[in-house]
Amino acid sequence: MTTTEIVAPYAEGATFFKEEDVVEGVVAAIEKAALYVDLGVAGTGIIYGIEFMNARDIIKRISIGDTISAKIVMRENADGYVELSLKEARQALMWNDAELAIKDKRVMDLIVKDANKGGLIIEWQGMSGFLPASQLKEENYPRIEDGDKDKIMRELKKLIGKRISVSIISAIPKEGKLIFSEKDNGGGTKETKELALGNYLVGEDVEGTVTGVVDFGIFIKLEDGVEGLVHKSEIDWGLVEDTKAHAKVGDKVRAKIIEVKDGKISLSLKALKENPWKEASKKYKKGDAVEGVVIKFNKHGALVSIEEGVAGLVHVSDFGDEAKLREALSLGKIYKFTITLFDANEERMTLSYSK
Repeated sequence: MTTTEIVAPYAEGATFFKEEDVVEGVVAAIEKAALYVDLGVAGTGIIYGIEFMNARDIIKRISIGDTISAKIVMRENADGYVELSLKEARQALMWNDAELAIKDKRVMDLIVKDANKGGLIIEWQGMSGFLPASQLKEENYPRIEDGDKDKIMRELKKLIGKRISVSIISAIPKEGKLIFSEKDNGGGTKETKELALGNYLVGEDVEGTVTGVVDFGIFIKLEDGVEGLVHKSEIDWGLVEDTKAHAKVGDKVRAKIIEVKDGKISLSLKALKENPWKEASKKYKKGDAVEGVVIKFNKHGALVSIEEGVAGLVHVSDFGDEAKLREALSLGKIYKFTITLFDANEERMTLSYSK
């Protein structure tokens, strides 16, 4: 097929798909800087420009007539084609496979590519993932008496090039994070683990030992072969910036079970503490003038704490843009605000800046 024979998509067919969908089609033509895909009733897709450049290594292995998957980035461009991304589709499919691997508790033999002071770097389907040192089995865990990080790293580097059995325990596409564990593969058969998990109920208070502290949470061993995770958002009612400031390996802690699902136990530390929003609901309401300290900036605006564990958002739109927001407010400083929304049940509050 030549370029002139390629027909742009039918308007009515294009409505079958929407942007972000991953679709399949047959490669109709490959040019120097564009690849055309027959999408059937939806017409013709095109991969060109930056998307062509980003996927050139993949395109080298593609031939006319091959069936490929691609992600829709524009349903219909000015020339009538469906704009596609090959690289984004490949990534979307890989993240989907990662989620399935977590659900199926799939064990994979992968090679250790690198190491740092915190753990190992492992590659899976072309993506780099992280295996925290706390998630290594005893035979691979670097036991350094004085906890010297340089010595720990030297021990971890001895594992580079070795193949170890691991499973994926966390996949966060938006952050590009893939977290592995070697521990999840031990401790008995699948049936034995399921039997052990059956002893734990949502709402129950449990005691365990901290086995790992990573940037996204705290791992707690409840018994041999059974470990739970306290996600960063469940550590405290206040803003948690550094998980390591709240626990260290070996600590004995109590937590509440908030979910038992897909062979995993989710725990909460803050659930055992008094919810500050309950008391705050007696003191604050929409329209109240309050003082608060700026504790964090994000893409939406500034997070302001009016008391321990109770914080609200001042939206960037109140200032025009982020630069003006940061010019008006500084981290750690106290300012006057007006409450524009207060919902203690949803733990939500919005504020407006009082100049």
